[in-house]
Amino acid sequence: MTSRRTAVAAALVALIALPAAPALAQAWPTKPVKLLVGSPPGGPSDITSRLIGEALTKRTGQPVVVENRPGAGNNLAASAAAKAEPDGHTLVLSPDTVLTVNPLVYGTKGFDARAELVSVSVIASFSQMLVCNPSVGVKTAAELVAKSKTDRITYASGGPGVPGHLATEMFLQASGAKMDHVPYRGPAPATQAVLAGETSCGFLATPTVIPHVKAGKLVALAVSAGTPSPLAPEVPTLAKALNQPDLDVSFRLVLQVARGTPAPVLAAIERAAGDLMKDPDIRARLQNSDLVAQGTPTAQTQQILQAEIQRWEPLVKRLDLKPN
Repeated sequence: MTSRRTAVAAALVALIALPAAPALAQAWPTKPVKLLVGSPPGGPSDITSRLIGEALTKRTGQPVVVENRPGAGNNLAASAAAKAEPDGHTLVLSPDTVLTVNPLVYGTKGFDARAELVSVSVIASFSQMLVCNPSVGVKTAAELVAKSKTDRITYASGGPGVPGHLATEMFLQASGAKMDHVPYRGPAPATQAVLAGETSCGFLATPTVIPHVKAGKLVALAVSAGTPSPLAPEVPTLAKALNQPDLDVSFRLVLQVARGTPAPVLAAIERAAGDLMKDPDIRARLQNSDLVAQGTPTAQTQQILQAEIQRWEPLVKRLDLKPN
């Protein structure tokens, strides 16, 4: 009799538990959401975060507060999200370099992005634009390659391992050009350095540099992605500029949460991300900032990031990158 009662009780518990997962997913978010971003205002991550925050607020009825925590190649924001309560109410939007490159540059003591974060969705992809100060005297990537072999050319980046640094090193590897790296503490001072002629060139965020290109203060030579930028369709891709059709140096913005977040909540965030990135208005607004909307499912996201890790690790190890 006792065993029968135990079995009946277990069955009742199982039946009661069945609707719990869908209910939990539907309930997210149950309170305001904090969306962290590891760059200062104005960059691709910040622009996208604010767009997502606005759209999620309308979709869920819960306020989404975007908080900038720049520093350490986006690690500060990512680490804060990893250490937050794993309930899906603290998100972080990071460039994929937080997972692909930073563990090799900064180490994993105190924060291991690959172990402590779940990458829910690739929200968007983006590229960088190769620009030079007009004083360098080049108009094309080929001219820059040739000049770099006779003159000392420097390039600015927002720090070791950031997309602009990686894009330039991939350019050097593909072209045989020679340029000296000058790292700055973030993309804004790197851009100012090229504008001032303090450094010669740099692969920098297209939305940031395109106004300076149009004003004649910078010369645009190429974009790193495999397709032209809608903001500057006349600027050739790096693949075309170097006559290397398979060359595509793109990066991704990844929506992440702390590991340990319940599966139903992860599913709800994944679904929300996918739905938002299908919205025509959001896609158009991202495109205006040189971002290509994605919204990939979590399983596909894991595959993409694993491939990117395998792509970048040999380059990072060869460069023996260290933090500023």
